[in-house]
Amino acid sequence: MERNTVTLFETIVTLLENKRYATLRDILSTMNPVDIAGVFEDIQDEKTAVLFRLLPKELAAEAFVEMDEDTQELLIHGFSDTELKEVIDELYVDDAVDIIEEMPANVVKRILRQADPDVRKQINEILKYPEDCAGSIMTTEFVRLRPKMTVEEAIKRIRRTGIDKETIYTCYVADEQSRLIGIVTIKSLLLADEDDTIEDLMETNVISVNTLDDQENVVQVFNKYNFLAVPVVDKENRLVGIVTVDDAIDVMEEEATEDIQKVAAITPTTDKPYDKLGAFEIFKSRIPWLLILMISATFTGMIITSFESQLDACIVLTAFIPMLMGTAGNSGAQSSVTIIRSLSLEEIEFKDILKVMFKESRVSLLCGVVLAIANFAKMLLIDGLMLHNESITIPVALVVSLTLILTIFFAKLLGCALPMLIKKIGFDPAVVASPVITTIVDTLCVFIYFEIATSILGI
Repeated sequence: MERNTVTLFETIVTLLENKRYATLRDILSTMNPVDIAGVFEDIQDEKTAVLFRLLPKELAAEAFVEMDEDTQELLIHGFSDTELKEVIDELYVDDAVDIIEEMPANVVKRILRQADPDVRKQINEILKYPEDCAGSIMTTEFVRLRPKMTVEEAIKRIRRTGIDKETIYTCYVADEQSRLIGIVTIKSLLLADEDDTIEDLMETNVISVNTLDDQENVVQVFNKYNFLAVPVVDKENRLVGIVTVDDAIDVMEEEATEDIQKVAAITPTTDKPYDKLGAFEIFKSRIPWLLILMISATFTGMIITSFESQLDACIVLTAFIPMLMGTAGNSGAQSSVTIIRSLSLEEIEFKDILKVMFKESRVSLLCGVVLAIANFAKMLLIDGLMLHNESITIPVALVVSLTLILTIFFAKLLGCALPMLIKKIGFDPAVVASPVITTIVDTLCVFIYFEIATSILGI
């Protein structure tokens, strides 16, 4: 597939250089808009505008939406006002909003200046909603029907207005005050008699979201009900727009990327892909957490320093500190990632915290005991007998093994409880994931280790 793509790209570039525009138009007309966008992103020079002008209007708009913001901005600068207006007129409102949000102010002003007054009004209405809410990702282009319409009237309305709508497969029924009262599908309309009324066919148990609902909640609705579109209503239950499944998928990708970055102790960056980010942008996203974690890790060093005399008395204890800290950190990370995922999918809530902690405590004891037995046997048989390390005695192996049990126990409890507590007080639980929990567990691990060593070895 990759080889074919490269060959196609080289063919397009060669035809462009030889000014074989008719052949280019024929090739581009058969391509998917996403693939066309990829070709434009690879070219990115003065020839891009020439290539864009070869595309049919509708295909050009679809490909434009799929391009990255740098390519879009390059094309806009090369457009005449007439060409820009043609592209804007072909875009769905939500796609136009997405483009505007990524463009610099001077480009935004030019886009809005060329948009039709009605489209400009719709764009401004969506832009007024807070970022990351349902209103900010919805489109106002949908089929609206009245309950007293007959099937024949409804189909005529869909034929007349549907070409400008983002989807026609689900139609929304609203009363005279624009309140959402039902939905009806194209399938239902096609299978019904022409004189049947919409109110007899419509489904009145409608699942909807509010304009100010978080976009993650919207995604959960799609995930739960397998919808292709979800209606968006205001506080008075007036129908103001819909969110389509393609926008929900974009949100899923965005939220997943953000959570992965937080779990890895990286400040969430822009929507740019990695190859579009500069070194300084990446540096800014990583350095804050690295500084915080480095400073917090000094507490571990302070504890080790306070037990310096015990280490002098039993040097072999030092060798097992990395293993203990690593195992405890991994245990905490396992629990935290599992709980964060369950919280995001709304499988558990804060009221379940005691049940979750009880379950994790049993898991931690099972894991701790198995690891402790394996470590005890390894230290005595391999380190002691096979490698002839005289410092490895039964008391030393017992210290390390007991530390494993206790640190894994506390690490898993912290890993499950902290995300739930953070979620309860209104913050994102992903920020207390692996790195933060690992840092806390490292400190706790060293403290437990030396306390047990002091008690058993008498040092």
